[in-house]
Amino acid sequence: MSPMIRLRVGELLIRRGLITEEQLERALKEQARTGRRIGDILVDLGYINRETLENVLKEYKASLEDIEMDIDPDQIDRNLAKIVPEKIASMFKVVPIKLEGDTIWLASTDILDVAARDYIRFATGYNIRVILTSEGFVESVYEALYSSQSKEELLKDLISETEEELAKVGEATEVDVIEDETSAIAVASVEELASQAPVIRLVNYLITEAVERGASDVHIEPYENKVRVRYRIDGVLEEQMTVPTKLRDAIVARVKIMSRLNVVERRVPQDGRIKIRVKDKEVDVRVSTVPTVTGEKVVMRLLDKSGLVLDLDLLGFEEDQREIFERAIKRPYGMVLITGPTGSGKTTTLYSALKILNRPQVNIMTVEDPVEYNFEGINQVNVNEAVGLDFAAALRAFLRQDPDIILVGEIRDKETVEIAIRAALTGHLVFSTVHTNNAPATVTRLVDMGVEPFLVASSLILVVAQRLVRKICPLCKEEYVPSEEVLRVLGLEDEKGPFYRGKGCSNCRQTGYKGRIAVYELMEVTQDIKKAIVSGATEDEIRDLAVTNGMKLLKDVGVEKARRGVTTLEEVIRAIS
Repeated sequence: MSPMIRLRVGELLIRRGLITEEQLERALKEQARTGRRIGDILVDLGYINRETLENVLKEYKASLEDIEMDIDPDQIDRNLAKIVPEKIASMFKVVPIKLEGDTIWLASTDILDVAARDYIRFATGYNIRVILTSEGFVESVYEALYSSQSKEELLKDLISETEEELAKVGEATEVDVIEDETSAIAVASVEELASQAPVIRLVNYLITEAVERGASDVHIEPYENKVRVRYRIDGVLEEQMTVPTKLRDAIVARVKIMSRLNVVERRVPQDGRIKIRVKDKEVDVRVSTVPTVTGEKVVMRLLDKSGLVLDLDLLGFEEDQREIFERAIKRPYGMVLITGPTGSGKTTTLYSALKILNRPQVNIMTVEDPVEYNFEGINQVNVNEAVGLDFAAALRAFLRQDPDIILVGEIRDKETVEIAIRAALTGHLVFSTVHTNNAPATVTRLVDMGVEPFLVASSLILVVAQRLVRKICPLCKEEYVPSEEVLRVLGLEDEKGPFYRGKGCSNCRQTGYKGRIAVYELMEVTQDIKKAIVSGATEDEIRDLAVTNGMKLLKDVGVEKARRGVTTLEEVIRAIS
């Protein structure tokens, strides 16, 4: 069970007309960066004085009924909908959350006037108690109580309908070869079934749920006795549901039809793309299929442009790091490299830099594999190795296109890095990514690829290493004492804290985490570091020199975020150490 979501301070102050939405948005950006209380930030920014804030909070607390309860919208007794009909809930924007003797507890986004309370009391026959909550909580309870079908029931119905259609198609089809009980459907029958309404609705449901839950990937994985569906949410895979194995081929075929892949071909991997709209959101879906011993596995990468954060204040830069980054990307020429594992947010950081630099007076060209998001004013090129258009070929063409800024999706080989360095040395600002574990290792990686150390030293101006860590859910955040093992791993045996974690609630799906933020390690290539590179310094020597010059290591930045309550020490260990 999870703590009920009460009205947030910012929402309350906006309703009272004490702050504007723009002021709250700026304060929320600062809160995301520092982890401080929103009220303290609003006072420090001068948007409201301390006395007014305290008076409003006192009035707010006085208006709340004296109740402490754990509420999960999906676990509320659905019989409460019979006591408070949907018509009343919709009319007064209230939802029932608990029955206690002859008293019904209602959640509302505002204090009900006397007339409203009397009307509800007369209509229901119960005494009324009200507690203020957020709009999101009221909407969640409303959906759980008054929707005609729960999501679980909807999924069961969809699977049942699909199985019925499957039985009809199976009866009408002759099958020459049967490999096992679940593969007794011919390819032509699978294509026919994939075009049936139940299968279409089932696949649409899987995708819609993924988008609504903020998933970045959907995995459809076949096994002997089931098909498992997992979503990657905040960087971690979570099992969402299983469907019968006999629906495997129909689901895969439907995804293939949507992404214009070859339904008949099951022996080789295939890649495709879908553009869909989910509740006014345009989402690009990259589809990849791979044949396994139990059938084809499908992975769908969801690229929701509306959820793309390109604000340096929100990405996770510390204040001094942001200044270093902005200074580097505004240089007229040179090379800026971003490093980190797949899925660490490198592309988002690069796009954030391009957003700042994107002006009518500047010619920006990118070559990516593939282009993840389209931006007006930037010339973006997709790698197409089938026709010889790789990173190196695109770079050579770019240099004849009068560019000011060039982005290379990834430096993979000596030829690409040599052209990129030549561009950086001849008056262009070049951005790219490299797969290394930390910033100093990037220098030795370039040298290992065959680049002369003096060329690396002359062209490189900044290396950024990054990781993504999950943020603590703000609605169930609590202090805790980390285990001795966790403190030992991070070298914090003498640390007193406090440290924080998420207890788990409906807002974060009981995980204790909601959203992600980047942890950065920035190494400016100073004159001292340039000399060290030319002299053939090792990775450790470059790291020690960079730390002496003020570089903060990834681990140290992660621990600092944990101290501020942005993330947990366990998450720092998982993502960084």
